[in-house]
Amino acid sequence: MRRVSLNQRLSFEEGSTEEIEVALFVFEHEDLDEPVRISTDPTEELSLDPLIRGTRSTFNGANPAHQPYQFALVSTDLPSDMEDAPAAATLTLENVDSDMAELLQSITTRATVHMAIVLASSPDLIEAEFRGMKLLSAEGDASEITLSISREPIEEESFPVDRMTKQRFPGLHR
Repeated sequence: MRRVSLNQRLSFEEGSTEEIEVALFVFEHEDLDEPVRISTDPTEELSLDPLIRGTRSTFNGANPAHQPYQFALVSTDLPSDMEDAPAAATLTLENVDSDMAELLQSITTRATVHMAIVLASSPDLIEAEFRGMKLLSAEGDASEITLSISREPIEEESFPVDRMTKQRFPGLHR
């Protein structure tokens, strides 16, 4: 069972509400100087020239004053709570820059993705959190880019974990 704040519970019970759920994403990769932070809501104005909107939150250790989550035109399918399926999400970004798809497809190693669901009125209170997921694929065309995020594929784990050496498995070497 997922724990939710009183504000979110009250918004569930009302027919219509002013509360807006916001998804926050942090993309970390060894080739990046600093993590990329994305928000699904233009909660506040971050700068005027150029006009940038976003969300200020302390999720994942971010400093709200200097490391805001920038708004992007994103739609998302959130991970489910099912026990027998891995947490998986799909993000669809509007392709506003022609170089964005090429950049995402040029990365050869997987980026780590952290995701949180917050309310726009209380961005520091995490309603749901998914950490340590991996960016599995990035496919794009002229209008949109689809990112698939899930846990590390179990099929890629090495087997057997230990090497069959004389020191580790002396019974095999008699």
